[in-house]
Amino acid sequence: MPTPKSISDSLPAYVEAVLPVPLRRSFTYRVPDELRGTIAIGARLKVPFGKRIMTGYAVKLHTDLPEDIEFDESKIKHILEVSDDEPLITAEILKLTQWTAEYYASFWGEMLKASLPAGINSDKVRPKRRKAVRLLTADADGKQLTDQQQAIIDLLSANGGEMLFTDVLEQADVGASPINTLAKRGIVDIYTQDVLRDSLKGAAIPDLDNHTLSAEQQSAFEQITGAIGGANGFKAFLLHGVTGSGKTEVYIRSMRFALDAGRSALMLVPEIALTPVFSRRLRAVFGSDVAILHSNLSPGERFDEWRRIRRGEARIAIGTRSAVFAPLENIGIVIIDEEHDPSYRQHESPFYNARDVGVMRANLAGAIVVLGSATPAMESFYNAQNGKYTYLQLPERIGGRGLAKAELIDMRAVFKRFGKDVALSPELVEAIAETHAKGEQVIILLNRRGFSQFVLCRTCGETLKCKNCDITLTFHRGDGKLLCHYCNYREKAPRVCPHCQSEFLYFVGEGTENITEQLVKKFPSMRIARVDRDTMAHKGEMEAVLLKFAAGGLDMLVGTQMIAKGHDFPNVTLVGVISVDIGLGLPDLRSAERTFQLITQVAGRSGRGKKAGKVLIQTYYPEHYALRHAVKQDYDGFYAEEIKFRQRLGYPPFYVLASIIIKHRDLASASKTANILRRELDAANTARQARVLGPAPASISRLKNEFRLQIILKGASRKTLREALQIALANTENNGGDMRSIYVEIDPVNLM
Repeated sequence: MPTPKSISDSLPAYVEAVLPVPLRRSFTYRVPDELRGTIAIGARLKVPFGKRIMTGYAVKLHTDLPEDIEFDESKIKHILEVSDDEPLITAEILKLTQWTAEYYASFWGEMLKASLPAGINSDKVRPKRRKAVRLLTADADGKQLTDQQQAIIDLLSANGGEMLFTDVLEQADVGASPINTLAKRGIVDIYTQDVLRDSLKGAAIPDLDNHTLSAEQQSAFEQITGAIGGANGFKAFLLHGVTGSGKTEVYIRSMRFALDAGRSALMLVPEIALTPVFSRRLRAVFGSDVAILHSNLSPGERFDEWRRIRRGEARIAIGTRSAVFAPLENIGIVIIDEEHDPSYRQHESPFYNARDVGVMRANLAGAIVVLGSATPAMESFYNAQNGKYTYLQLPERIGGRGLAKAELIDMRAVFKRFGKDVALSPELVEAIAETHAKGEQVIILLNRRGFSQFVLCRTCGETLKCKNCDITLTFHRGDGKLLCHYCNYREKAPRVCPHCQSEFLYFVGEGTENITEQLVKKFPSMRIARVDRDTMAHKGEMEAVLLKFAAGGLDMLVGTQMIAKGHDFPNVTLVGVISVDIGLGLPDLRSAERTFQLITQVAGRSGRGKKAGKVLIQTYYPEHYALRHAVKQDYDGFYAEEIKFRQRLGYPPFYVLASIIIKHRDLASASKTANILRRELDAANTARQARVLGPAPASISRLKNEFRLQIILKGASRKTLREALQIALANTENNGGDMRSIYVEIDPVNLM
């Protein structure tokens, strides 16, 4: 008679784990007898990998060894530890990250790691705990209490019976001894409790005026909420509203509807700069239901916010790119504000676009997704035109306020007048003076950091370049350094040319540091602040400056694109745009689109209150169609021209692109892998459904001390392009290509 199997024999004996390494496969491990039955899908595991111990993620469990395992069973390694009693990764996030990795030809393990708050695998990030005191009874067992002991009991009784230990010490004006004595007598209990680190320190900002929605807002709101409450599940909307048209009010009311229906809400914003003000507004509306996720939080704050979401204590998550993986349950609505913004793109491995991942997340959850913008991405507007997205429009500003009047200042004429380049035209200077005299505020946009764009030797003609990258160094006069904005290499600014020892060094092209200095000299009575990555490097600085400007404590903001979008400053009546031609000169298919969007967005910061707004745009190319349409804030006109170029040249949305960068410190090694990959792409692309371009040097041919070669794939079908790419990558690995040097971007937002 056969011996019956024990219960443990029926429990999973093997687990498949994916690891945060650049490999497109999972790894099978044996589960030791003492750990069988303790692993759930989505749990973190400590596993051996080569000579290292790594954190992996359980994605499958097996009672018996899978049949497709080809190597010797005796060589299968054991897992070392199960890190989570309850999995950190939900089933939905597991599915979403797998789709994201496959769609972007990325790596599932790296995507799973990116979905968790940074540092969660580190012992340094732990729940914050503090001692607390809990009143158990006021019964002193007939023993007399000292005055201090009685004060402690009275204080605890008046505060619900529980307080932090330090608060008791301070408010009762006692030492630790009487509390410890009460604990020994069983009257109070001293214990530790988790303390949440509040990422929104300070007062909440009141919500927008509770005005009656305009007819267009009401229509958009009803269509969105009708879909949330409907039985059809997923639906995508493009909310196209001019700047100041009240998109935010529609967002807030739609989120409230979702919460009232027992569901949760996710909102993505492109920049950290947009998060503090708007999240405080949400805090005023929704209280502790709001959690914040972005990279400017401390690791502890991010961990606490993530835990609140995971536990269901916060049902609204707002954040930047990585917040798309917030562990919300039962999502009813996903909102992607400024959906056109390239900041949603992750530009290092694992590559993904949070906008498109957000659409898929809503799809998987049977939720509604709303993509909002005054200047929708070409692809999004195309999808709306073709019925893939439902188109909602807010064509006018709230309260019938007109759009700011915009003008182009032809800097060619200014050059002729002065016989030299001038950073600030007389027209702009005069407008600033007039605006300040009326007690109104100004925003100046220059999308370039530093004091000077580059340093040129007038004797030998050489420029000073980064030692690691094929780009010029930017001069930052505040610390007297030349800085690389790609690899952060810095060196002291030289007194003479390092190439020819000439003293005639010429600092070319103004940055925000230079322009701010010029404006301070011209307008000494104005309170001016600079907003860029150099001045806002420390936590809280950006929020403090924006709140001060909103409260009228500053007269002018000078900054990069960080100040161009989403902000609502009613007293701003003048926006000046300097060196707008920077973006038009980039060798990229989206340069015109981005320039149009940037100008339209920053123009939208002017005249949002009751006073009329004005926008002055300095340019050497006033005839360019992107500028002509941006001045009129005419999206339809720009789209009509741009879409013709895209179709004629075979660019998105008509064709699908993939950019492959092969980078290596040794050019010969990079070339070898690039040539193998090109050969395999040609072999996999037998039907010639995709066009293969390259390999050729990337537009920045050396970056962070690595040579960069680029291959571009262009095809009419995303499915066939990805299939050919997957086959080619697998064969490249089999034929000696260095896979660690290959970086694939599907749907790249730029080709640089």
